Amino acid sequence: MKNFLSHPSLRIGALALALLPLAGSTGFRPAGPAKQPDPQVIAQFGLLNNPSLQKFIDQKGQQMAAVSSRADFGYQFTILDSPMINAFAAPDGNVYFTRGIMAHFNDEAQFAGVLGHELGHVTARHGEKQQTRSTLASGALLLGSILSKRIASIAQPLSQGAGLLFLKYGRDDEREADKLGVAYSSKIGYDASHMADFFLTLQREEQASGAGGTPTFLSSHPNSADRYSTVKQLAAQARQNSGGRTLTINRNSYLRMIEGLPYGDDPRQGFVENSTFYHPELKFQFPVPKGWKSQNSPQQFQMAEPNGKAVQILTLAPGSSAQEAAQALAKELNLNSPQASRTTLNGLPAIALQGDQVGQDQQGRQGIQASTLSYVIQDGKTLYALIGLCAPGTLGSYGPAFQRTAQNFRPLTDASKLNRQSEKIRIRTAKAGQTLAQALAANGIPAKRHEEMAILNGLKTSDKLSAGTLFKVVGR
Repeated sequence: MKNFLSHPSLRIGALALALLPLAGSTGFRPAGPAKQPDPQVIAQFGLLNNPSLQKFIDQKGQQMAAVSSRADFGYQFTILDSPMINAFAAPDGNVYFTRGIMAHFNDEAQFAGVLGHELGHVTARHGEKQQTRSTLASGALLLGSILSKRIASIAQPLSQGAGLLFLKYGRDDEREADKLGVAYSSKIGYDASHMADFFLTLQREEQASGAGGTPTFLSSHPNSADRYSTVKQLAAQARQNSGGRTLTINRNSYLRMIEGLPYGDDPRQGFVENSTFYHPELKFQFPVPKGWKSQNSPQQFQMAEPNGKAVQILTLAPGSSAQEAAQALAKELNLNSPQASRTTLNGLPAIALQGDQVGQDQQGRQGIQASTLSYVIQDGKTLYALIGLCAPGTLGSYGPAFQRTAQNFRPLTDASKLNRQSEKIRIRTAKAGQTLAQALAANGIPAKRHEEMAILNGLKTSDKLSAGTLFKVVGR
């Protein structure tokens, strides 16, 4: 959850965006030249502040678009400030890469292959076909996948724009995108076989992480057993058709380019440690209910009961006063006869809001859809909405958890939390005869993280590195 105080338009829309269902609007602008990334996507994931890397992806993207079958469509290439390992494209020509996937590429050829693959989804109109068939994935982020259908429809955590980007492609679409990825990356001079090598990195990462909750490239782009060998064969054919010209890999220059790239979650935007959520920039903390799953995004912090029976969301609230924000929140939640009461939470003025949400269920029947105990909390000029929702009639079970979280919302003063910094990619040079594990150990990486670093480097811990080989480590 980022500090939106410097983005008033995002602040005002944050609450409404958080609670909008996916149904009804596509969230996409009409097809045509894309002038800028979708503001809803930026609100959901954040924009990476790295001009040189952004210039790189834009140059390569436009170069590749020029040799594609829809060269005049108009494209925008953007790097998102998200640790998830993913890349995705919208039917409007917006192509997004996360800093998480940029960190896991080990040369320009791997990047170019995936870039061509995503461009292929746009040029082959796969996303438009998905929209027409109404097979859009609505559970891309954690809460969408673990909440019960009833609660998920009430407190949909995805913005419309972001939700529609996580399309689940079928094997035929993936096969065609792979073929186009090889063709496009080869046309601009890259060795497309490295795209297949990157699939192995993705598979290892997905196996290591368990692929739980947040989407990864392979979860939104289903893998198949023959994908690696098929791409290798396509790349070999493209090499033959190139007339013997040397195809580019550019390993060292790519690694040098991502030196200093943030790795993993950015603690400045908030982090969970020992069942407590800390936000160093906004300077507050509160507990996460024991056993609940959580996910942070620039837009909001989300917590959910493991079986999807309750959810609590923190976001910025609109309005110039707590009372005004509470009235807006009651309206957004469509509460029937809400009860509002003033209170104080660790010195911060607040309003508690209790009531039942009314609306139509999926069968069109009118009635109570959820119960809520929510809070508007005022910290100086900043207003927070801490929204607690559960199934009708279960507030007696989940209300105490909502209340405990609110009662322990307090200013953050611990210097060790306030000064927490993100890890960053660091590029190191191997000595002759070292294995990757030995090189990692020599650079202060503990043994328990060797496999993680091996995946990051697209290598095995036992691989021998020749003198002068560049490799990645992470550090603060």
